[in-house]
Amino acid sequence: MSSPAASTLLDPSRLSGHLPRLTRIATRMTGSREAGEDLVQDTLERILRSPRRLAGDEFRYLVRSLRNNHVDRIRAEARRVKTASMDETLEAVLPAPDHTEVRTEAREVLAAVAALPEAYRNVVVAVDVAGYSYQEAADALGVPIGTVMSRLYRGRQRVVGAVEQPVAA
Repeated sequence: MSSPAASTLLDPSRLSGHLPRLTRIATRMTGSREAGEDLVQDTLERILRSPRRLAGDEFRYLVRSLRNNHVDRIRAEARRVKTASMDETLEAVLPAPDHTEVRTEAREVLAAVAALPEAYRNVVVAVDVAGYSYQEAADALGVPIGTVMSRLYRGRQRVVGAVEQPVAA
């Protein structure tokens, strides 16, 4: 029996031996084979990004990582903005009212976002349009979370400034 202080490096070459069991567990967690395989792949990718020291059983560590990744995915999905489209029947029964002023304001905001420098625009679109969390946006854009927060603040300020400017007559 190993002592609690003893730790070993995770050997990536042994991970393939755990794939069938991990896939079965992930399939039960997600409810489908495809989603289970995606979860296993994503989990192993996260684990292999940097060397891991294990203080206990390798398989237990992998299952715990799999579970944590699954919970993270569920939480991220719950934070995403849900959109639904109206079917044609409902649109025929309830025609969309004319919101010319709202459309004009939306166009102004979109034009202001499009005019932002790329670094600001990418963050504003990721967080405010796509509904990513700050961490998801940071991961997707490959920048630190603090950079996302500061670019988002500055980008939003520029959009507000551009929309609030009085129109020259």
